[in-house]
Amino acid sequence: MDNFNLGGMREPGIILIPLLALLMVKMSSCNSPESYYSADDFGKVAKIDAHFHYLSFDDSYMKFAIAQNFRLLTPIWEGEEVPIDVQFRLSDSIQNRFPEYYTFFAAFPSDSINSGSFAEITIENIKISLNKGAAGIKIWKNIGMVLKYPDGRFIMVDDTVFDPVFQFLEENSIPVIAHLGEPKDCWLPFEEMTDPGDISYYRDNPQYHMYYHTEVPSYERQIEARDNLLRKHLKLDFTGAHLGSLEWSVDELARRFDNFPNLKADLAARMFHLQYQSARDYDHVRNFMIKYQDRIVYGTDFEVHDIPGVDAAATTESLNIGWKAHWMYLATDSVINNIRGLKLPADVIDKIYYLNAERFFTKRNH
Repeated sequence: MDNFNLGGMREPGIILIPLLALLMVKMSSCNSPESYYSADDFGKVAKIDAHFHYLSFDDSYMKFAIAQNFRLLTPIWEGEEVPIDVQFRLSDSIQNRFPEYYTFFAAFPSDSINSGSFAEITIENIKISLNKGAAGIKIWKNIGMVLKYPDGRFIMVDDTVFDPVFQFLEENSIPVIAHLGEPKDCWLPFEEMTDPGDISYYRDNPQYHMYYHTEVPSYERQIEARDNLLRKHLKLDFTGAHLGSLEWSVDELARRFDNFPNLKADLAARMFHLQYQSARDYDHVRNFMIKYQDRIVYGTDFEVHDIPGVDAAATTESLNIGWKAHWMYLATDSVINNIRGLKLPADVIDKIYYLNAERFFTKRNH
């Protein structure tokens, strides 16, 4: 595992969304226009996809998003698949063309982690990124799963080496999106996984299946380290990506919401897990979404790329299918693949889809 990295890792589970959308078979006609949105309202309501990887100079995707009443936010990550500087140039290009509809979070650079000046270097890099238009900072799962000290110890996000950096972010009200750890399925044997997408992904990519890599800190340790960070920095504007890596239990996420007043969580690439739970206890999940309506942020983890041979029209249609499938589940009580939509009240939808992430577009000058 000395060469273990997550640079080429794709998010497990997200490939199911277009398939689910294609299986929409019926929809209730009992929506109340006074309190609820319908399927037809999708294009009329202001929305933000707060976890969208825009990896293309082609602005047709941005124009399509705007036509669907979307703003987009790209969190730049420190993986190897697309270098940070390339991601930054792409995001800068799109933001310059669509400043009202697009923003990005800069990566949390860790290449100086074993230098004696890590905090100073990182804080200066953060300042530069913010001055260049970043709305916040993205922390990635290489912290806790890849980075090591020279003696071989994994560096966790609650390590004191990060304290000055997080203090700077906290004191300056700089938003953070953090992808720490992986879905719990990643540490489980195949027969205990809940998401068919995870099963397929880890069968094809055993190098990323932590069940077989016991030298990497456990799922529980990843969550513990994140929670320790939040205890040390209670005022940090912190969004846990992918339902805070607690996708398997709304109760576990609710407990963190109750303990950490500034914690939010996005839905990116974890909608299946929400549906899995609502299929078993519909009212419980729906009540959770309503109770914590101020803490949940809509995001998808969808991606668009500049890859030769990629059909932009087909990619756009895939985005359309995925976005509408999510809308049907969250805003209506339509039945999709035997999963009943949550039909959240319109004011709850407005918060999840827009208001809870709006600050990312208005807090660019730090």
